[in-house]
Amino acid sequence: MGPTHPLWQAHHDDLNRLTERGRLRALAPRHGRDFASNDYLALSGSPRLRDAIGAALARGVPAGSGGSRLLRGNDPEHEALEAEAAAWAGSTSALFLSSGYAANVALLATLPQTGDLVIHDELIHASMHEGLRLTRATALSVPHNDAGAFADAASQWRRAGHTGRIWLAFETLYSMDGDRAPLADLVAIAERHDAIMLIDEAHATGVFGRWGRGLADGLDGRADTVVLRTCGKALGAEGALVCAPRVVRDFLVNRGRPFIFSTAPSPLMAAAVREAIRICTDEPERRARLSALSAQAERVLVPLGATATGTQILPLILGDDKRTMRVAGALQAAGFDVRGIRPPTVPPGTARLRISLTLNCGPGDLSALAAALEETLV
Repeated sequence: MGPTHPLWQAHHDDLNRLTERGRLRALAPRHGRDFASNDYLALSGSPRLRDAIGAALARGVPAGSGGSRLLRGNDPEHEALEAEAAAWAGSTSALFLSSGYAANVALLATLPQTGDLVIHDELIHASMHEGLRLTRATALSVPHNDAGAFADAASQWRRAGHTGRIWLAFETLYSMDGDRAPLADLVAIAERHDAIMLIDEAHATGVFGRWGRGLADGLDGRADTVVLRTCGKALGAEGALVCAPRVVRDFLVNRGRPFIFSTAPSPLMAAAVREAIRICTDEPERRARLSALSAQAERVLVPLGATATGTQILPLILGDDKRTMRVAGALQAAGFDVRGIRPPTVPPGTARLRISLTLNCGPGDLSALAAALEETLV
């Protein structure tokens, strides 16, 4: 990078260090066949979502909310979405927030209290880590998907004489590894220790479960369960839904600073999410097609080094940051939008191609990607 003003020299030097390590990031436009997005069901451009937004505009729904939900920003579309989302999920209530990031920060910063313990998987999303930076509780990281470590941490904390609440924070489907949490074991641990589960369903919502309710399908409505379902991935829109007991919703409305002090999401997005939920219910064939595509991906990509996950996310770990970006660049030049993922998003030494399967591509596209990848990796 060229010279810069002395006021910004420290930042300039930091960017140079990123460049030297092969970790400098830059925004890149969409290009090529989609093996990078989280638009798993191809709903973001679907005619039904476009029509839902058009119909909302026609009936006078505004583009912007005009303020926070506690001021004048609370639109009937927000409340209609929350009622429909709670019914769809089987939850007591739902609360619509501007993003999954904001929702995770709100949950971790607001719900656990002084004297509590939050036990979390080491690979939880950055948004959960950000919430833990703000929490009053003690936070303890345990090895990824190690249910025994969750149980041991809870037992040891109790044996030390602590009497606060235990919280278990984890994702059901991890975005960079594509693997699933040991959900049944974690539920049993929560029951044994009278703990509360904070479950992030970001990458499972829409893809798994009855009517696309996710891998935590069937846990909603429990007193010990708070489920976050993002709306900007498989649901094709924007925002996030916290599905939880009514007291949790009311507490976030009164104490959750990311909710209280943020301008409310666009009412048009609420209308779009309502339609996306209906599509998940009406069109199960989308999930069936994605499942078939995932099975094909394991047949053609695992022999090339990708990890079999049984989900729509397959990592191909290359290790070296610069090599990862060279391979990603070669695939992009060949017309395939595959992105390289480097630390700190993933642990050091695990730079990878994150191959994301969506209905924006079909079986032929996947076969072509495998052929291009085989040629590139030689």
